[in-house]
Amino acid sequence: MDSLILMDNEVHQGFETLAIHAGQEPDPTTGAVVPPIYQVSTYKQDGIGGLRGGYEYSRSANPTRTALEVCLAEVEGGTRGLAFASGLAAEDTLLRTVCKPGDHVIIPDDAYGGTYRLFAKVAEPWGVAFDPVPLGDVDAVRAAVRPETKLIWVETPTNPLLGVADIAALAAVAHDAGALLVVDNTFASPYLQRPLTLGADVVVHSTTKYIGGHSDVVGGALIVADADLGERLTYHQNAMGAVAGPFDAWLTLRGIKTLGVRMDRHCSNAEKVVEMLTRHPAVREVLYPGLPEHPGHEVAAKQMRKFGGMVSFRMKSEEAAVAVCERTRLFILGESLGGVESLIEHPGRMTHASAAGSPLEVPADLVRLSVGIEDIDDLLRDLEQALA
Repeated sequence: MDSLILMDNEVHQGFETLAIHAGQEPDPTTGAVVPPIYQVSTYKQDGIGGLRGGYEYSRSANPTRTALEVCLAEVEGGTRGLAFASGLAAEDTLLRTVCKPGDHVIIPDDAYGGTYRLFAKVAEPWGVAFDPVPLGDVDAVRAAVRPETKLIWVETPTNPLLGVADIAALAAVAHDAGALLVVDNTFASPYLQRPLTLGADVVVHSTTKYIGGHSDVVGGALIVADADLGERLTYHQNAMGAVAGPFDAWLTLRGIKTLGVRMDRHCSNAEKVVEMLTRHPAVREVLYPGLPEHPGHEVAAKQMRKFGGMVSFRMKSEEAAVAVCERTRLFILGESLGGVESLIEHPGRMTHASAAGSPLEVPADLVRLSVGIEDIDDLLRDLEQALA
């Protein structure tokens, strides 16, 4: 439909310009500079089959959601963006579009707990096999490929161990095998990393996180490089129905406008937190791609603008890790990430509890921080008193 035509990238190339303007022309009726919330389920047709702008029913398409989907496609450098009710709804739609019983998928050996649960408890009983593989080891990924492998599923950086995968190298492995490379770009955001430009076929987001940015909306997204795959996914998005509602789409679109400036602050605050943690005697190890000793540092420096706002660290025992999580005052104990406020969690007992007892079980002494955009001195004082 005409409303899905993307902006002219020859004219509008800067990230912040795209984030503010792509899919968001002023309303032609009122001149409103922000797209309206089209809180509507159905649309008047000009005769049978005569659709105004291609809209007939809001599960199939809604103008507010269209604006978000166009913007997502533009900032990721894709041909089509699709907005969903959650990140896992996006993942499930992708799996059921691309895979069938008997197929095989490679996933990270430290994948997000919800993604692992989707594969282990939903996809595998349906007949799709999967193998967790250390994606930082390209040779290990190549060795894990089978004739029936349809997807290599990447998180980079990973959740919660902040491992880094070489997107371009894994794209080559996937394409040599006739498979697709899927990159969960939630931790990096399109401001820091654009996987499609590095050879990925599909980008996945939990837009709940950095893209939404304010801990007030749940959503997910798929962005694709290939137009035909985009059409197939659009069909399944409508057929399966787990779409973003208009208000959720509007909130997410509102959030993406400030993604660039927020990510700059997230990253600078995280770097200072890492500097403090690496010197603290109570901390056994700091996991952050910006550290020169991080095994994925060189790859991250090559494919990311900065190193992100997520920081994980290991204490000397599980009890010490839990105690730190319970003692912070400014860092809020809570799941999720990517909001303007700082969060702290114990992954083993919280976001990754579903991976307990599996090959993806995370260390019990691990603490994960989502570093917000508050005053950095306040954040450092809070961590110091919690570690004392």
